[in-house]
Amino acid sequence: MSASPIHRLTLENGITLLVVENTAVELVAGRIFLKNAGTRWEKPEKAGLFRLLAVLLTKGTEKLSSLEIADRVESTGAGLSADTGTDYFVVSLKTVTKDFLDILRLAAEIIRFPSFPLPEIELEKNLTRQSIRSQLEQPFNVAFNQLRAAMYPDHPYGMSLLGTEATVSQLQRDDLLAYHSRFFRPDNLVISLSGRITLEQAVKAVTEIFGSWSIPDLPLSSLPPAAFDFQPTCLTTVQASQQAIVMLGYPGSSVQEDDYAVLKLLSTYLGNGLSSRLFVELREKRGLAYDVSAFYPTRLDSSQFVIYMGTAPQNTAMALSGLRQEAERLYKVTLSEEELQSAKNKLLGQYALGKQTNGEIAQLYGWYESLGLGIEFDRTFLNSINQITPEQARSVASKYFQNPYISLVGPENAINEIL
Repeated sequence: MSASPIHRLTLENGITLLVVENTAVELVAGRIFLKNAGTRWEKPEKAGLFRLLAVLLTKGTEKLSSLEIADRVESTGAGLSADTGTDYFVVSLKTVTKDFLDILRLAAEIIRFPSFPLPEIELEKNLTRQSIRSQLEQPFNVAFNQLRAAMYPDHPYGMSLLGTEATVSQLQRDDLLAYHSRFFRPDNLVISLSGRITLEQAVKAVTEIFGSWSIPDLPLSSLPPAAFDFQPTCLTTVQASQQAIVMLGYPGSSVQEDDYAVLKLLSTYLGNGLSSRLFVELREKRGLAYDVSAFYPTRLDSSQFVIYMGTAPQNTAMALSGLRQEAERLYKVTLSEEELQSAKNKLLGQYALGKQTNGEIAQLYGWYESLGLGIEFDRTFLNSINQITPEQARSVASKYFQNPYISLVGPENAINEIL
């Protein structure tokens, strides 16, 4: 998809509107983000509330039942859904251009006037509890859950999006209504549109449909900066399984810090794809891994840089040693210009491929705006990646990859091999 200019403006009631015009196809995709929302804003005893709110948003409004909402969407071949993450809440829509106004009206209906029917609440709570129990049977999820809880003991990042069985069980309709009242307001909205729609058409549509929504008297919800006291430790869970999971977690920077781009590049170098360092060295050459990778989530607060391996139980000690050596190599050995450029090409190529559809474009710009980064982050991030030097990569690696949290899950003999 060829590059198109992105327009940004703020409407009278505080809604931020982003528009990218693409006349190639008769489609419009939209993402409606809440700027301050997501599990980052949950109280510990309410863990899982935003996720429950997301799945219930399309289950009924003051005027429409769940079936009526589904029929309106499916009869036009459109898409309408809600989702949440750690630092965002989003309603997604996709439709042919001629049905855009109808689908946008429906999106406004579920955003402004959800009914949260009691039978649907109980059904979704039961399904959520089943998902939580199912995760307890999956070694990777067990390893990541205990790593995350250890790294963020007093922060919402330490909890699953699903919450826990205990927190989900006690969630009530009044909790949903309270969070909806607090967070769903026009000055907390970013509406990002991409497709066959002009700026003028977008402004007219959004003003017509959302313009009557006034800003409440209460101040917009905000959070103080979080303080972290990372104390690396080793956590273990004995679980009867055919493999062991070895996971290392290092405290990382937030998306707003200078080290973010370097850590993203190092994550690509270490664990992204079949040509990554971890895959080549630990799976292909040494045959240690069933699965090996790295990930570094984009976060408003301090993130985590995670590398992990699924391996045969008898290889657990070698897997742990191998992962640590590869992380430490990043500051003990300066990457060559060729290694670094290869990682840059991979990251930049995948980034470009992630902006091919209207939905992806609306998602990316809306997400950046909701995080407070602004739409210009799309350009500044790429520039930052291109300017990273081998010395800079080594310096950042030395800052972060010294002392990891360790999370181990597997048969007793595998755990004892480490301990």
